[in-house]
Amino acid sequence: MICIEISRPGAPDVLVPVERPDPVPGADEVLIRVAGSGVNRPDVLQRKGAYRPPPGASDIPGLEVSGTIAAVGSGVKQWKVDDRVCALVAGGGYATMCVAPAQQCLPIPQGVDLVEAGAIPETFFTVWSNVFDRGRLRAGETALFHGGSSGIGTTAIQLATARGVTVLATAGSDEKCRACEDLGAKQAINYKTADFVAAVLELTDGKGVDLILDVVGGNYIGRSLEALATDGRLVNIGFMSGEPTAAVDFRRVLGRRLTITGSLLRPRTVEEKGQIASALRTEIWPLLERGTVKPVIYRILPLADAAEAHRLMESSEHVGKIVLSR
Repeated sequence: MICIEISRPGAPDVLVPVERPDPVPGADEVLIRVAGSGVNRPDVLQRKGAYRPPPGASDIPGLEVSGTIAAVGSGVKQWKVDDRVCALVAGGGYATMCVAPAQQCLPIPQGVDLVEAGAIPETFFTVWSNVFDRGRLRAGETALFHGGSSGIGTTAIQLATARGVTVLATAGSDEKCRACEDLGAKQAINYKTADFVAAVLELTDGKGVDLILDVVGGNYIGRSLEALATDGRLVNIGFMSGEPTAAVDFRRVLGRRLTITGSLLRPRTVEEKGQIASALRTEIWPLLERGTVKPVIYRILPLADAAEAHRLMESSEHVGKIVLSR
């Protein structure tokens, strides 16, 4: 197979196409002939040497793939050769062949392009587990999604809107704000020209929002707490600010009965990820098949252009996902 190695920690040019033996699936795994592989922020961190793969995971970057099954392990009953699937993986996605746990595979939704489906697993697994499971977001509530034009943000806006939630978002330009609103956000706030806390309080008549999904961290933690309603939930899933710590005024947490939580998806067990996959198939796959929600694709590049995909990711010019195709 052809895959993309990280030759050493560094800039995008350290991503190098090489040839390796095809991986062999274990008893409860499948081998996927990759059509598409989504590019995600953790891939960039891994390339820089700041995010090591969990024990046992491939050193090849890439956390999600789509394609057709080339082989199945001896214990796999739910999939067969030539099935069209997308899968969450702990590594190995930047390749023409990739092994995935059978429990972490899902059928390609009807009407979704095989390559574009490579942009689904990482963001949909992340949003479901953090917004609707840990965050308990439900119809009739109001949510704020930071980074609304990102892969996570575009997914969260669509899923929350489809499930009866009023959505606000932040983004870094007026163009990106319009993109968020086109996807269903009631209003998007340009954080470069407006104070998002003041804007949220104005838009909610001083109440605040019920849930905030934060990918920024740092000083956004304290500011987001100011924008939460009583019994609100702050869910943190990253620190794009580069600052993993934050000062928190717990008088607000206590006084408003706030919840602060967060999670990482990659280190979770196959069984836990399998449970998320089952929930997605029941709750979200019908929305994808009806076209109510869809993966938002900014650009599809050949696998060999992985370095260019990372440069594009780091430029933050994109709205939605970047995908590598075989």
